[in-house]
Amino acid sequence: MCHHVKKLMYTVNIGEPDVRFGNMLLEQFGGANGELAAAMQYTIQGWNCIDDLGRRDLLLDIGTEELSHLEVVGALIRMHLAPLKTNREAAEADPLITIAGGGGVALFDSMGNPWTATYLKITGEMDVDLRSNIAAEARAKIVYERLIDHTDDQGSIDALQFLMTREITHMKAFQAALESIEKPQFSIGLLKPTPGIVDEYFNGSTGDGDEGDTDMRGSWTTSHGLHVVDPKMDAPGGGLSVQTINGKINGEERGKQDEAQKATTSPGNEAIGKKSSGKVKGNGKAAAKRAL
Repeated sequence: MCHHVKKLMYTVNIGEPDVRFGNMLLEQFGGANGELAAAMQYTIQGWNCIDDLGRRDLLLDIGTEELSHLEVVGALIRMHLAPLKTNREAAEADPLITIAGGGGVALFDSMGNPWTATYLKITGEMDVDLRSNIAAEARAKIVYERLIDHTDDQGSIDALQFLMTREITHMKAFQAALESIEKPQFSIGLLKPTPGIVDEYFNGSTGDGDEGDTDMRGSWTTSHGLHVVDPKMDAPGGGLSVQTINGKINGEERGKQDEAQKATTSPGNEAIGKKSSGKVKGNGKAAAKRAL
């Protein structure tokens, strides 16, 4: 069960309200990296974790704290948006927040996009979810950092500094929980990756760019058994997009299709290949229409 205490997790005091900044703060209320998304993500992950009580408790602890963070952000927003309720000029400058939220908090981000459950990353695999959570906390930390850069109000800065710091705390807890699982770093799920392919780093961006960029090498191309190869242009099976049923492809045996393909692409039949390449298969008007 949940229990609400009528006090904020961090005392919020602001000086002069700033409607513009209040609108920015909505990013951490109803945005993709905001507190509601974090609270829902961790809490639902915890509810789904029925065979790992320790990490379940971790997820529910932090998920609950995120709701308290949401309340702090909401208080900040409400204070900064207060002029929208009484100042017509301020309301006309920010009509979406005035109309949709009544000059208060609403489940929108700073651009007016509604909150959506698609923000949540929940797979049911503990190590995968913990990695998502670490990344989520890192993104939230960056957003708070940028918000701090956009205000001179010391009370707002103090509250945001507190919230930003707690993101690092949560990152530490999630990282420790991930490391305590004691499984190889790249052992994801149950199925093993294909040997050989798993160690190939495709050099897909080549040549020299207009901005001085060129082919680069680093630990990201050589660590963990990786080695650089040219992108594979000859996919296994010829790179065909076909449907195989009982050893046959589109009603024809694989061997016959391969022979036909060789016949049309061999040096002695280049003219045939060129001549047929412009044809559109089909019958009657439908074929003519596709050709157009």
